Amino acid sequence: MSEEVNEKKVNGVEETPDVDDVRPVAKKVAKHDSGAADLEKVTDFEEEREISSQDIADAMSLFDDKRSKETAERVARMRELAKVVINKDDVELIMKEMEIPRTTAELKLRECAGSVVEALIALTD
Repeated sequence: MSEEVNEKKVNGVEETPDVDDVRPVAKKVAKHDSGAADLEKVTDFEEEREISSQDIADAMSLFDDKRSKETAERVARMRELAKVVINKDDVELIMKEMEIPRTTAELKLRECAGSVVEALIALTD
């Protein structure tokens, strides 16, 4: 590497710095410049490609269909669980023992077909 000697003026007199003040001049290395050109090519290609409004509409309809299907399955499940007969005392027992809200206790009891033991085991797992 080349070394550059910095001269300083002190009180109007030019002084040559000591050997300790000599700093090597670093050259700017451009090691990532070739990647910039490649990135520009990819960016240009993507900018030229357009997304049609029909493609967007199709994607949105797929999401809507999936959401409505999941909602229908959830409603059907809740209807099936609502048919299960549960005892009010069992719900109170689960609420007090597990310290959970009534809706959670009822749901777990219905999922376990009204069995208090199974519901408590399911809640502790």
